[in-house]
Amino acid sequence: MFLPRSVKVKRTADEDKSCTAKKHKLSSGGSLLEETTGFQDCQSVRTETSASTYNLSEIVQEHTEPAAADLGVAKTPLGKDSQNTDEDGSLEEPIKSFSKSQRWAEPGEPVCVVCGRYGEYICDKTDEDVCSLECKAKHLLQTQAKEKQLTSDQPTDSQAEAHLLNTPYFYKDHSFILGLQDEQVENLKLQLGIAVQGQQVPRPIVEFEHCGFPETLNNNLKNSGYEVPTPIQMQMIPVALLGRDILASADTGSGKTAAFLLPVVMKVLKETETPSALILAPTRELAIQIERQAKELMAGLPNMRTVLLVGGLPLPPQLHRLKQSVKVIIATPGRLLEILKQSSVQLHSIKIVVVDEVDTMLKMGFQQQVLDILEDISHDYQTILVSATIPVGIEHLANQLLHNFVRITIGEKNLPCSNVRQIILWVEEPSKKKKLFEILNDKKLFKPPVLVFVDCKLGADLLSDAVHKITGLQCTAMHSEKSQVERTDILQGLLQEKYEVIVSTGVLGRGLDLVNVRLVVNFDMPSSMDEYVHQVGRAGRLGHSGTAITFINNNSKKLFWDVVKRVKPTGTILPPQLLNSPYLHDQKRREQQRLKQLQNSLVTGDNIMDIIKKHNKNNSQR
Repeated sequence: MFLPRSVKVKRTADEDKSCTAKKHKLSSGGSLLEETTGFQDCQSVRTETSASTYNLSEIVQEHTEPAAADLGVAKTPLGKDSQNTDEDGSLEEPIKSFSKSQRWAEPGEPVCVVCGRYGEYICDKTDEDVCSLECKAKHLLQTQAKEKQLTSDQPTDSQAEAHLLNTPYFYKDHSFILGLQDEQVENLKLQLGIAVQGQQVPRPIVEFEHCGFPETLNNNLKNSGYEVPTPIQMQMIPVALLGRDILASADTGSGKTAAFLLPVVMKVLKETETPSALILAPTRELAIQIERQAKELMAGLPNMRTVLLVGGLPLPPQLHRLKQSVKVIIATPGRLLEILKQSSVQLHSIKIVVVDEVDTMLKMGFQQQVLDILEDISHDYQTILVSATIPVGIEHLANQLLHNFVRITIGEKNLPCSNVRQIILWVEEPSKKKKLFEILNDKKLFKPPVLVFVDCKLGADLLSDAVHKITGLQCTAMHSEKSQVERTDILQGLLQEKYEVIVSTGVLGRGLDLVNVRLVVNFDMPSSMDEYVHQVGRAGRLGHSGTAITFINNNSKKLFWDVVKRVKPTGTILPPQLLNSPYLHDQKRREQQRLKQLQNSLVTGDNIMDIIKKHNKNNSQR
């Protein structure tokens, strides 16, 4: 009936003696649970879907009688004495009858699909999170009503759908795609900015229907707002569905998450061994966002369950969730390594690994953690590495991690998002606050909520206080020393426009879909141009246009030439103090010298005779 997620309550030996056995299984004509007075109150709780042949209490009784004694996928019985004891002898908590007896969910914990409380159990019929028998009954009523409406409005062939779900999936080009000429395909790639490197790369799709997904998955895509694939999805999905390793880069907010989630879903749909897929992300917030999108796409698909393994949340519930035959692990490296060291999970059955924001994940600090995790997985798995920016060093490392891979690039490599208007201002350190206040008071520029990036936690707190005091705007600070509850509340407040200004360190700079942010201010210039690209991209999510204003001065002199190379091609006007800086000209001269030396070392048809003569001359002198 349920898959319990909560940690079993441990009692001492004295407490065990004083405790009477709690009966979960209904005897014929018995009450729902011994400690409850009956289920009469629940008969008054009805949903709008009560047109179903079942009322709420009947469904609860129907699903409780055969199943209250059976918990877990394997239907483990409670025992002869109606007690379910753990290996250490601890007693299982009774299943909660009513939602009002369940606590509210903590940030990052599973949430009941009916009432929003802690989703302690998993409904065995739908694999959705529920908090009690009452909410399971309501959920089943709602599901029945939706199914009836779907069959009446859009009649589908359920037998064909069931056959598709039970047969192995193999991707092949759709007849429409096969009908296109090579010249048409190349023109399509050129117009969309799709560049690929690799052998036998499949053609891009034009519609999601070209993939041959189950109808349930196609409906989930539409319900999630995915009408047509974005360029990264058009090329990356067919390549991944063929099982190829991928190194992909595309603009921030271009739909990379769905581009790897859809192949993950199809890869593990028929897998019986669990877990079958692993997705690694650098921050808790990004991991939570990925899991939320994964659940939206997996809704209604059989036995598709996820687990979120991140720091900042209690470990025991995550360990218990791991035991519930979850298909997809979504984790941050630190917490997953902690669990691996405890031998609480085995990764030998993993068939596909995704590393999101790979440029951060393979840097010093994260790099060894990621490599340690990959060593725990068997060699026969598919790897997908994605990010908005892929530095040269990461490409070299990817060559060692990937096999016969396809390199996919959308747009110009490592350039800022084209949907974002960039403004670079030369502002000396003492004048930064004044300039920020001017921007926040400018009716043309100020479009709340505004995201202001700084380079340190203390700076975030101090600047947030100053903004609120001077401008009176609702402002808060966001950084890694905030608790997970605070960080989640701030993100929700940002999406609900509770805050007009958020001053943040780089924790909000990557991956998050802050779709209502239209203005980003880089109060402190990021430490690298890759971070600049990601932070600027917060203002241009999912195709929306935005503005990014960056303060620059001689404190960022090491980046001057990189700023010019990456920002100038977008048509942004650069300040004269930057263009006339001696640091800029020195960096430009050094790079030209390096390029010249590199060209001289290359053997070409033009210089091969000179190299041979020089070699012979050196030998004769010896």
